[in-house]
Amino acid sequence: MRENQPIKKDSGISQLAKSDIDNVIEIHINESHRLLKELMSKLYKRNPRELKKSPYKIADENIVRLFDLKHTWDFPELEGTHDIESIRLVFNDEYEGDRVFAFVSGLMSMIMKSYNYKSKFYIIDSVDPQKLYNCARNIEIAMWKLSNDYDSTGKLFLISNSLSDDKIRNLSYERLFGKLIATQDNMAIILANKKQRGIKKIIQNMATAVFLPI
Repeated sequence: MRENQPIKKDSGISQLAKSDIDNVIEIHINESHRLLKELMSKLYKRNPRELKKSPYKIADENIVRLFDLKHTWDFPELEGTHDIESIRLVFNDEYEGDRVFAFVSGLMSMIMKSYNYKSKFYIIDSVDPQKLYNCARNIEIAMWKLSNDYDSTGKLFLISNSLSDDKIRNLSYERLFGKLIATQDNMAIILANKKQRGIKKIIQNMATAVFLPI
C-alpha cells in the first residue's frame, strides 16, 4: 500500500518480532529520511522562489507534512504523480508548482517504494535488493539532472552546487547525494548476501540515462 507512516520507536514487545536484519533496514531508512530532510532544507534556501509557489510558505511546514505526517503521497501540487514521475515533473518546463517539494517528495517516495512503502520491518517482511540497487541508480540520475538540466530560458530548474566568489565549488549537495546512494547500495549488498541472490548491474551514460523500474 502506498502510504507514509511517520517513524516511531518500537516497543519492547514489537522488538521480539524483529530479526537483526530488520533493525538494520530501519536504520538505513531513518538515515535516508535524515539526509532528505537536510537536502530539502538546503534546496529551499538556494531556491526561495519555489516556496512562493507552495501552499505552505515556510520550509519547515513542507518538511513536516512530507516526513512527519501520515499520508498517501497524493499531494495536490504534484498533479497525481509519485516517485519517478514526480522527479520528472521538476524538469518539465510547463510545471508551475514547487519544484523543491516535487523533487524531494519524488526521491522519498521512490526510496520508500524500494522498501515496499514500509518504515517498520519484522521477521515476515522481505525487501528485494534489486529494487534498492535500481533506486540508487535513479538517485544518481536525479542528481545529474539537477546540475545539468536547463529550462527553456537556459537556467537550471533548481540551483544546487555553485561556485563561490573565490571560484570554489560547493560540493555539499554532492556529498548528500553520495550518502543517499551509498545508503541504498549498502542495504542492497547486505540483503543480496543474506538472500544469496545476485544483483543485475546496469551501466548507463548519464546524458541519456533512463530511470530504472522500482
